[in-house]
Amino acid sequence: MTKVSRNEYASFAEFYPVYLSEHANRVCRELHFAGSTLAVFCLGVLLLSGNLWWLAGAAVCGYGFAWIGHFAFARNQPVTFRHPLYAFMGDWMMYWQMLTGQASF
Repeated sequence: MTKVSRNEYASFAEFYPVYLSEHANRVCRELHFAGSTLAVFCLGVLLLSGNLWWLAGAAVCGYGFAWIGHFAFARNQPVTFRHPLYAFMGDWMMYWQMLTGQASF
């Protein structure tokens, strides 16, 4: 894998395998999936209600569940702290792959 620098990746395609390796723990992945599902629910309620508190709920669910998974189960630091955009993209790529059966829970 070729990195542009120690903390930078040339593309998301280069970053994603590293992202997946940070999510090797099954419980961590399950918590990511649960948190993302709840975040989507919160965003849906936001759209229906117009109440902006649901946006905060989406962020708490999405990041909270993931961070619990990393700190308590995977025992690593979320890549969000180092690569926020790629981590966000990775979350949704992994979510889609889990939802469609391309990746395991």
